[in-house]
Order: sequence, then C-alpha cells, then structure tokens
Amino acid sequence: MAPSSLGQLILGYQLIWDKSRRPAAMQLFMSPLQDEPAEVAHFLRALQQTWSGQSPTLILTPLSADLLMGALEHNTPDGPWLCVQQDLLGEAGMIDLMRRAHGRGVQLLWRGDPGERPDAAMAPLFGRIIISLTPGEALAGAHMSLTHNRDTPSATNPVLPGQIVEAVPSRLMADHCLDQSAAWGIAGWPSDDVLLSHKYQPVQPSHQAIVKLLREIDKDVALDLLEHTLAEEPLLAYRFLRLTNSAAMGLRKEVESLRHGLMLLGLSRFKQWLMEQMPQATDEPDMEPVRTGIVMRAHLMEYLLDAGDEDTLRREVFLTGMLSQIDGLLGEPLRDALHRLPLSERVNGAILGRSGPYAPFLELASALEYPHMTNVAGLCETHELHLDDVNRTMLRVMAQLQH
Repeated sequence: MAPSSLGQLILGYQLIWDKSRRPAAMQLFMSPLQDEPAEVAHFLRALQQTWSGQSPTLILTPLSADLLMGALEHNTPDGPWLCVQQDLLGEAGMIDLMRRAHGRGVQLLWRGDPGERPDAAMAPLFGRIIISLTPGEALAGAHMSLTHNRDTPSATNPVLPGQIVEAVPSRLMADHCLDQSAAWGIAGWPSDDVLLSHKYQPVQPSHQAIVKLLREIDKDVALDLLEHTLAEEPLLAYRFLRLTNSAAMGLRKEVESLRHGLMLLGLSRFKQWLMEQMPQATDEPDMEPVRTGIVMRAHLMEYLLDAGDEDTLRREVFLTGMLSQIDGLLGEPLRDALHRLPLSERVNGAILGRSGPYAPFLELASALEYPHMTNVAGLCETHELHLDDVNRTMLRVMAQLQH
C-alpha cells in the first residue's frame, strides 16, 4: 500500500463478537489526517488485496463526510461493508450517494448515538444497524437477562435480532444481547466487567487450549507451532514462565521466552505439567474475547517493531505486549506480577515506566484500539515513525485474524 493513501488516514480497530464469542467482523474506523481529502479509491483497492476469505467481515466506518462520500462512490459489492454515521446524513448529496451504492449491491450499515435509531424512510438502505444503548436501555436489558424473560415484547426490549450493539457496559448485558435477543454481534467487549466477575473466583486457563497443546505434542509438531499455541493463552503462558523459573525446576538458566522454556523443560515434562493444569481449566466463553484482545495487542507490537529475522527480539516484543495486560487475568497489581519473572529492563521499562526501546510500540499498539486512535498521529510524530507503515502493519495483523 502506498503512502499516498495510508499516510493520509488515522485508523483504529474494534472487533465485533458473535454468539460463540468469536470475531464475526472487524470494524475499522477512519479519520483524515489533514483537511485535504484522502485517496479513498486507492485505499479500497489496497484493502481488497490485503483482506482474505479467511479474515472476519470488514466494516469500514468513516468518521468524516469526505471519507464517507469517497467510500460510497468507489466501494464495490465485494468490498467491505460501509457504516454510515447518523450525524453525516445531512451532508449535501449524501443520501443520493447512499442510494446509488445500495443499488450497486454495497452492504450499508447505520450507526448512531445512544438511544438513536434510523429513520423509517431510510431503514431499507441498511442491511444492519449498530446501536448504542442509553443507561436506561442497558438497565432494562440487564433486568430481562436476570429474569430470563424471553417473551418480553419487542417494544420494551432495547435489542432486536440481527442488530449490532456497541459500548455494552456489562457481561450480563452482553449475554442478554447475544444469547437472549439474538443480536448479530457485540462491538467491543466488556472485558473489565468480565474480569471483575472473577474478583472472588480466579481466572483459569482455557481447557480447549490445553487440549490443543496436548494433541500437538502427541503429533510431534514443530516447536514453533507449540510455542505459538502456548502464546495464544496468556494466563497459561505466564504460569509456564513462572514454572520454568521456579527453584523446583532446578534449571540452570533464567528463562525469558516461551521457546527457551520449552527447549529446557522438554516435551515430556511439559506434557506432564499440562496434565496437572487440566483439572482447574475451564471453557468460559466470555473469557475468549478478553484473551484474544490481549494477544492482538501483543501481535501488533511484534509487527510494529519489525524485528525482521531476529527471532529472539520478536519473541521479547510479543511477550511485552502480552504481559502488559496480565494483571487483569491474575487479579493483582501489574508490578507484582512482573517481578515474579526474570524480565529484561527493556520489557519492564516499557510496561511499568513507558520507557526504553519497546515503549513507543506498546503505546501505539494500545492507541490503535478504538476509541484511542486520536493519539496515533501524535505518537508517530513523537517517536519518528511513519503513519503509513503503522497503518499497513495494523491491516496486515488484522487480516491474519481468522473468523
């Protein structure tokens, strides 16, 4: 992708979760870097080359009238879905462009402020709508979830089948939307509330992840694949690092990476340890988006730094991103969690002090998570990074996420 398109845009992403708590779609927010119009047509063509059939559905949400008009004019039926903001509908010529795009087969979505819904006359243009609930609507939905009332009249139910709901404040409301009201998806995930529900019951590793690792060991897969699978379960990876650095293991060297630990421990002892984790492991669906979000940030850091062929550096950068949110899974202060591991000053400095060589990439990976994208351009300028490189990297990581 050429700087002519990616260097003109500020991008931020948000995952949309389906009933199985898997990514149903990726929402990509777009803001112009400057007042001059971006080359939207080129950006759309480049996106089609990046996104694969294995990737989640891509939803573009332009945050300015010029970007939205450009997307409506140039998008194709096989391109990304386009989300239309309610506050941009009043722009001259916008309705006509929407009707023409709809006539070409472009999938349009509507998005508004809390409590808003699309005008009845415009509703036929939209395949789906993205709603945001008012505090009263969220309270009503949570009450329905508590009472398990599936026969509540639609007039009093704030969420209708097929809708996408964003800014869901609680785990209870997320369950109501997906499991009782048949919402198409949840935009963003109430991770803080999910973790808060574990205040008196610690989070446990994923049973599914342990089973997958055991199968891979039995199949004698490559060590790289084992390392990748272990890294996809942050809590299990943290426990593994603590194990390999414990006095009980008696290993002669400090273990600073998952691969190093696997090599020193050996597959037989690793398998035995996994079997010991099995009785406490759970398959809690609401934790899957939390884990995925942590791993996504770690992968963004890993690719933003662009370690090239330096595998040791790449692993340390990934570990930095993963450990930056480990406190939520452990239910304890981040400083305490990190001090139990023999981490380099580069890792500790980035996470605890926002200093050192990895700090800029941790800050950027965090800022790319909507709604923090307004900080991206300033961070690029401060750390002398190219915005087009950052955007290109983010899109590459997003496209690799499988539905």
